[in-house]
Amino acid sequence: MSDVLQFGYGRSVAELQLKRLNRHGIIAGATGTGKTVTLKVLAEQMSEAGIPVFLSDIKGDLISLAQENTEPVSAERLEATHYAHYEPASYPVELWDVTGEKGIPVRMTISEMGPVLLTRLLGLNETQESILNIAFSVADERGLLLIDMMDLRAMLNFVAENAAELSQYYGNIPARSVGAILRSLVVLEQQGAKIFFGEPSLDIADLMQTDENGRGVIHILNATQLFSQPTLYSTVLLALLSELYEVLPEVGDLDKPKMVFFFDEAHVLFKDAPKVLLEKIELIVRLIRSKGVGVFFVTQNPTDIPDSVASQLGNRIQHGLRAFTPKELKTVTVVADTFRQEAGQDLAKVIQELKVGEAVVSVLAADGTPTYADRVMIYPPKSLLGTADPSLINGLINRSSLMDKYGEAIDRESAHEQISAWAQEKEAALKESLEKEEAEKAQKKAEKSEKAEEKAAQKTSSSRKTDSAMDRFTKNVMSAVGREAGRILMRGITGMLTGKK
Repeated sequence: MSDVLQFGYGRSVAELQLKRLNRHGIIAGATGTGKTVTLKVLAEQMSEAGIPVFLSDIKGDLISLAQENTEPVSAERLEATHYAHYEPASYPVELWDVTGEKGIPVRMTISEMGPVLLTRLLGLNETQESILNIAFSVADERGLLLIDMMDLRAMLNFVAENAAELSQYYGNIPARSVGAILRSLVVLEQQGAKIFFGEPSLDIADLMQTDENGRGVIHILNATQLFSQPTLYSTVLLALLSELYEVLPEVGDLDKPKMVFFFDEAHVLFKDAPKVLLEKIELIVRLIRSKGVGVFFVTQNPTDIPDSVASQLGNRIQHGLRAFTPKELKTVTVVADTFRQEAGQDLAKVIQELKVGEAVVSVLAADGTPTYADRVMIYPPKSLLGTADPSLINGLINRSSLMDKYGEAIDRESAHEQISAWAQEKEAALKESLEKEEAEKAQKKAEKSEKAEEKAAQKTSSSRKTDSAMDRFTKNVMSAVGREAGRILMRGITGMLTGKK
């Protein structure tokens, strides 16, 4: 097996060193300049080298990697690329979809995503972010699983209901901020996140597949609908990349990477991203190479990628940029300056003059040094260029062995059920306490009544034994007087003086 990928021809064959793919890369260029073709060619070459690939399909024109090219390639293109043995081919593809409608369902639990990415996804401010962190912290301490949106909602309500107690440890927990987060969850659910958060969550090992011929499986995220929600799209991809970083063991530099991850439309990842998230992305990109993973960012303008991340991208493929304004011309110059140039080479001019399918290329050589920038014509892809037949998509889904594992959602006991059980136990305990208290009151009342009756009975018995006839007569008279006086007094109060007669 070769230790390089050949993907085009300039002054000589353009090559990517397999052992340098974990030094990451970038494919950039204006719309319509050939980025998709370059991405397909690299994915094909990596698959043939036994390297699994993950990429997202935004326009619906990458799923066709599973179908061999049926259109003739021009002799001019083959001659320009010195492609002597072109043969159409199809590649092993697994199709994924966050909605589960046109691919294997992609799921991840709330706990796996964590509060940093959720903060961005929900668009929270600093106060709301701190409360979300408290919710995660409390869940972790009490062994509560946050799997889906219902779990997170239950956890936030739990924090709000126990704010007085929790505030002693975490500080003030405003109910208004909790309410704002809950409202943000409703919006997120409407965007499709309700389906994404759940189980069975994606097992990263299932992305490290090769087929029976040793070719790396190309995993494609069907993102034609998902990309209509750019923040959700970028967060899903970043969450998968983060999961790769967290799960995979340290392996150092390998002869070839375990996997290559393409992040298409990368500008949406960095747009309006808070500092804490940018630092996390930079850290992942810097350290994930030791896990045997290469990352390629695909974007229109390379200046959309922060310098701290761009400085780690050793393999660069720049398609044409068009410049008509002073600002655009300055951008082209900045891009040109990121390449290693030979003396006297006007790379900014070259980038503006590139034809469709051409690119300026600088990659890491075998010794790790960047090669001089070269104007390269990219190979034609072996797979079909364009959108795949709908029957092919259905076939990919129906034939996938992974559908047995991920096809049906699982709803196991988690935070929502556990908190509900606690609430029921608390309600039952409160009810039992009230019933016990009422029973004790009734018993005391009965005992008091019984004692009063006994006392009255004893008093009556004593009176019957000691009263003489005269005594009884006197008491009757005094009782009558008392009743009459009462009537008089009453009348006096009511003003009915005629009653005296």
